Amino acid sequence: MEKIIFATSNSGKMREIREIMQDLGVEILSMKEAGIEADIVEDGKTFEENALIKARTIRDLTGCPVLADDSGLEVDALDKAPGIYSARYMGEDTSYDLKNASIIERLSGLEGEQRSARFVCVIAAAFPDGTEETRRGTIEGRIAHESAGENGFGYDPIFYVPEYECTTAQLSAEQKNAVSHRGKALRAMKEVIRQRVI
Repeated sequence: MEKIIFATSNSGKMREIREIMQDLGVEILSMKEAGIEADIVEDGKTFEENALIKARTIRDLTGCPVLADDSGLEVDALDKAPGIYSARYMGEDTSYDLKNASIIERLSGLEGEQRSARFVCVIAAAFPDGTEETRRGTIEGRIAHESAGENGFGYDPIFYVPEYECTTAQLSAEQKNAVSHRGKALRAMKEVIRQRVI
């Protein structure tokens, strides 16, 4: 296995992925770097289903091993919304500044555990021989009362981690990779890939 395509064009996500997977000795390419354009319809009902849809689609196009993720924010007071619709919450073209402000506004008047939330990430692998694997990672926290931090993307500035007393956008890259939902799921998937590389 010389290369793996990761079914994303998100540069922030690719940076995290490469930092965590760098010791595998396998080249990891984004869809853009691999010259792939695909319109993938994510119509699954769970993070697992959506991640597998993406991984299968690109594997079938390329014949390469493919990883894909589906991740999102679950806010308990909002009945676990935005959930699998996190990227499309309030419309795909809506800025995360507006999305984050909306979530903070919707939790107005709630305190402490009433603001509980989690990030969920599922990594799916689709291999050329037809085998598939998924691994899930989560990080528990709360919705902050205001956005803070410059180190993350998406909902990171409003996701407060009590053990660090800051948002995930205020963590260093090393801290974030150690505790994040994506970091946990990627490390679990790394072991799956390592078994195939060896």
